[in-house]
Amino acid sequence: MKTTTSLCLLLLALVLGSCSSTKKAADTPLFSSAWELEYLSGPRIAFSGLYPNRKPVIRFNQENSRVEGDNSCNGYSADFTLDGKQISFGEPGPTTMMFCGQGEGFFLNTMKKINGYQIDADGKLELLMNEVPMMRFKPKKEASATDQR
Repeated sequence: MKTTTSLCLLLLALVLGSCSSTKKAADTPLFSSAWELEYLSGPRIAFSGLYPNRKPVIRFNQENSRVEGDNSCNGYSADFTLDGKQISFGEPGPTTMMFCGQGEGFFLNTMKKINGYQIDADGKLELLMNEVPMMRFKPKKEASATDQR
């Protein structure tokens, strides 16, 4: 009888534990917002010079494991692989073909080097290369209908 009770309690604990871990993956802030670039490591050109009109945006689609967005000029999409706090991006797919300066190339080339991520204390997404922040994004505020008039 004691063995049956212990076995039932263990089974219940496993079921509850698996439900909470699934919920944590779905609630991850990575998927909750579009993210707007505010920092890019590497280029010797001022950030505002690379992106004078629009900053790159990235959105993580959990259902199909793809990122989508724009690199300040052209749209892009790519596969991504997530394993805990490790992340990698596939080759960006077809984009529109406008040329808008060097910012696009820096953005896409830096994405290829990323192997980790973290959300910092301020709620910003940092994409890392060997634990060094290479790109930092803030949650993008979607424009409301009154902002677009």
